[in-house]
Amino acid sequence: MDKKLCEAVELFEEVIMYGTERIIRSFEHHLFEEYSSEQLQMLQIISKSGRISPGKLAALQGVHKSAISNRYKKLEAKGLLTTVDSEKDLRGKAITLTQKGNDVVALFNEVIYEHVENIVLNDFHEEEINEFLRIFRKLSSILKTEGDSK
Repeated sequence: MDKKLCEAVELFEEVIMYGTERIIRSFEHHLFEEYSSEQLQMLQIISKSGRISPGKLAALQGVHKSAISNRYKKLEAKGLLTTVDSEKDLRGKAITLTQKGNDVVALFNEVIYEHVENIVLNDFHEEEINEFLRIFRKLSSILKTEGDSK
């Protein structure tokens, strides 16, 4: 594999790994006391998907379905998630957010975006942000297209 591509993948992994942990640890907000980072990530994924199967959710979070089941039960008990019939499989079920779940995701996004904005505005120039957006839009498009073909 190309050395530059290897470095890019390693840097991406570091940003995801350390960035997520740093952001969550640096907050003193009730969301981070009430919900684990894994639960918040799960809510984010469901929010972006609209509705999602437990299997797909497990694959996206890189965990076994039993972990999703446990998280689901806790978040359902708090009124954030519900199960609906799958649009693709008449026998299947999908997970979706309730209005309260959408509200939690909106608050989480607001808190995260504020924090990231403070970091970015201090350390990045506008041209760097534009280049970052260009690259990540392209990468997102490639990954979504690849995922749809499987």
